Amino acid sequence: MRYRRFGKTNLSLSVFTLGTMRYLASAANARATLARAVALGVNHFETAQGYGQSERYLGQAIEQGIGAAREDLVITTKIAPKPDAASMAEAIDRSLARLRLDYIDCLAIHGLNTAEHVAQVLDSRGCMVAVRDAVAAGKVRHVGFSTHGPLDIILAALESDRFEFVNLHYNYFFQRNAPAVALAHQKDLGIFIISPADKGGLLYTPPQTLKDLCAPFAPLHVNARFLLSQPAVTTLSVGAAIPEELDWPLAIADRVEPLNASERAILERLDAHSDRVLQTDRCHQCHACLPCPESINIPEVLRLRNLAVAYDMEAFGRYRYRMFENAGHWFPGRKADRCTECGDCLPRCPSNLPIPTLLFDTHDRLRDTPRPRLWESI
Repeated sequence: MRYRRFGKTNLSLSVFTLGTMRYLASAANARATLARAVALGVNHFETAQGYGQSERYLGQAIEQGIGAAREDLVITTKIAPKPDAASMAEAIDRSLARLRLDYIDCLAIHGLNTAEHVAQVLDSRGCMVAVRDAVAAGKVRHVGFSTHGPLDIILAALESDRFEFVNLHYNYFFQRNAPAVALAHQKDLGIFIISPADKGGLLYTPPQTLKDLCAPFAPLHVNARFLLSQPAVTTLSVGAAIPEELDWPLAIADRVEPLNASERAILERLDAHSDRVLQTDRCHQCHACLPCPESINIPEVLRLRNLAVAYDMEAFGRYRYRMFENAGHWFPGRKADRCTECGDCLPRCPSNLPIPTLLFDTHDRLRDTPRPRLWESI
């Protein structure tokens, strides 16, 4: 296991973090998973108030022993922004009680996904008063934020200079947030990449096309190497549900050097294959098509189409597509069949994509009960 400085917190974090949203089968399973992570060199554990029994299981396991002293562990929990300081103070004390800890190493404001969320935490009389008080009292040592929001919201939160670290999505198949990674690095923030395997493409169970393109390496490892080869990135989350799920991803926990020639060739092969298969239908993710009058998240819909068509990542596409209209600000936008073919997006697209046609095609491919293709119904 390698370790990196977590930005201005000056904490030394393992390059893989155990995210604890999925180890909830039982307290015993949680403890076994945490102990296996420690044995493999992981020193950073991330939980949240919204993760069911996760905080309680983590606190119990640390108290009972997982192979490392409390002072050798870095514990991050996440709390959603609150309407006022009193509510946030109560929430912080609730997390401390559940975790059975005297202090939280890193507190992330959970889900800064909208302009309203950013305004809420920048309000000098709001919930961050309680966060500052908790820091002064020694209950919290470092403060950051997590986000599933669009790039402009992430950049605005970073520019506020209120935080020491950021948890965000960024991986080979989703590079939209590269400017946020660069800005966070420039500002010396710790950078925690969340869900690079699951929301990065269901890479534990990749389609054969993707496996062939990444050979002789696994897609999971190619994506991890893409991230760990970047010095700006501090740590990647691994959401193991059982101890055994840690072994495969952490097999490359010592690989943080620049990409070698073979790895660069694989990334070039992936990009060339996507260009060849998608041809003039490839969405280049410029986001110039937005805003959509029907609130369709056109770039994300077409990104899922890119992956499904180019790499046969339809299972991942269906997994993410079904979240539209079902996940609120965590995954905003309406499904592609809401398109009225108004044409507002067409003149704004520098690639001259037939956007309405591609939207309907994506819906046909990725909705839960897809219609037969024309040639399949003959």
